[in-house]
Amino acid sequence: MTPPNAASEVSAEGLTIALAQLEIEAGHVDANVDRALEAVERAAARGVDLVALPELFNVGYFAFDCYARDAEPITGETETRLQKAAADHDIAVLAGTIVEDLAATDAVETPAEEGLANTAVLFDADGTRQLVYRKHHLFGYESAESELLVPGERLETATIGGLTVGVTTCYDLRFPELYRRLVDAGAELILVPSAWPYPRIEHWQTLSRARAIENQCYVATINGAGEFEEATLLGRSTVYDPWGVTLASSGDEPALVTATVDPKTVADVRTAFPALRDRRL
Repeated sequence: MTPPNAASEVSAEGLTIALAQLEIEAGHVDANVDRALEAVERAAARGVDLVALPELFNVGYFAFDCYARDAEPITGETETRLQKAAADHDIAVLAGTIVEDLAATDAVETPAEEGLANTAVLFDADGTRQLVYRKHHLFGYESAESELLVPGERLETATIGGLTVGVTTCYDLRFPELYRRLVDAGAELILVPSAWPYPRIEHWQTLSRARAIENQCYVATINGAGEFEEATLLGRSTVYDPWGVTLASSGDEPALVTATVDPKTVADVRTAFPALRDRRL
């Protein structure tokens, strides 16, 4: 079935989102957080309702030696500054992700009493924490992530601007059952902070589009930009609509990618092509 043009259009009453594809310097937390705060301010100035940040935007995914040094609780300085920015600029912020010190976190339940986690926090426009997501699937292929971090267990949704929002992280894109669980929980928009490197461009684009198509929801992938000793991030932050159509995307340089998403579009697509209704598993 060819999707009707109207299904990939968005109404003026939808939620405007921005994907902050930031330049990330390994281990330079202060500079990286400053860039994130600047991106929040720029997004708010454009009238954006929600801005999302990349995976480990403050320390850098490939800065494995810095994880323990720069770990924080979810009420630490990085998240506190972004929480304040959300309230100051009246914009929801996905502060995703940081290296979380689980032993120092007492604000929410943790998957272990100690250790580190790859953690995203979603704040609404009042600065109220709406959900916490810790990356479930830890990358083991030529990566120290699975050795250094504790996998997450929480899978929550939150309502932002009339849309039910869920969060996953990077490598999670390869595990479709996680996205099905979010859709069963009502998710209409799934944000995916990432640190996806070259050369796997086709995987990045195909998996993201597939998650949107099969779950008939918006999928917004927020990647970083920049070079590390081990890898170069490929950027290409993208918003896919429930048909898998690209609404907005970037190259591999720092960018602020904006698009409007609408719960009515999700409902219309699911009515026009009711694949979710036909599930047997």
